Amino acid sequence: MILVGDIGGTKTNLALYKVENGEVLSVAKEQFVSSNYTKLSDIIDTFLMQYQQSTINAACFGIAGPVINGECRTTNLPWEIITTKSLEQTLLTPNIALLNDLSATAYGMLYLKPEEIVHLNPNGVFSKATCGVIAAGTGLGEGILYYDGKDFHPLATEGGHCDFAPQDEEEEALLKWLRLSYPNHVSYERVLCGQGISTLYQFVKIHYSFSESDTIRMMDETQDKSAMISRCAIEEQDPLSQKTLRLFCKIYGGEAGNLALKSLSIGGIFIGGGIAPKILPFLNEGIFMEYFLKKGRFGGLLEKIEVKISLNQETALLGAVHYAKDRFLVK
Repeated sequence: MILVGDIGGTKTNLALYKVENGEVLSVAKEQFVSSNYTKLSDIIDTFLMQYQQSTINAACFGIAGPVINGECRTTNLPWEIITTKSLEQTLLTPNIALLNDLSATAYGMLYLKPEEIVHLNPNGVFSKATCGVIAAGTGLGEGILYYDGKDFHPLATEGGHCDFAPQDEEEEALLKWLRLSYPNHVSYERVLCGQGISTLYQFVKIHYSFSESDTIRMMDETQDKSAMISRCAIEEQDPLSQKTLRLFCKIYGGEAGNLALKSLSIGGIFIGGGIAPKILPFLNEGIFMEYFLKKGRFGGLLEKIEVKISLNQETALLGAVHYAKDRFLVK
């Protein structure tokens, strides 16, 4: 039995799988509110007790945070350090792997079904080579799938925290405005995440003097403003919300192109995270690809790179279970 997890700042997903004839089969899945717990082991105990499962042969966890020497301090959770050593004691198995959440997502991209993928680049050409993965959700994650000519290897990065680099006058104005709130450092994650949509919305409203829709102006403080902005843009055709999502897609495309160049991802760029499937109409408009390709002399290189959105919200779990299987059980 393989236990896997996708641990994020908002939610933690755990799942049990079994391996039969080299194939992984789902046994049980559960989602937990991360902030309701003080450590991962408490969530694991609750999950395994609920499904009366005591024997674990291997486990792999994708965690939102840097994993160094088998240890991880979560970026957006005040938890104690997660270590392979402590999890070995909890699960009574030496077969424990910790991955950055984007490393798990990257590995999971290899196992998506065709119907779980949306292609953004009509000129993209398939190539079995190194891939890049970028995912805007609670935060902004970036990862690499290095191909050595035989196998793929997930490599973690913290690229989402790199400096935000404006590409035009609009984004220069945005950076100047963001520095009022973040004078020491403005990263891509400040705008390419769930909260970032609300941040961009506020900038657009001020910079372009847009009037706010009644739906958003009268919304309850407990509601998710970023989700409401996306809904108003798609369902109500609200100009302010639409301008916000187009700016989001423009910056998202530009940073995806940056990742493709830095990692030389000839094998393609995968887009994960929870935001992309929810704003597909805007990603399909073309501004994402326009700024993905807007790289001067290297635009021609990027023009042939596949850009694919994952519609499977459990890609990290998929990657974690296959990574555990390949590393510890069956190759």
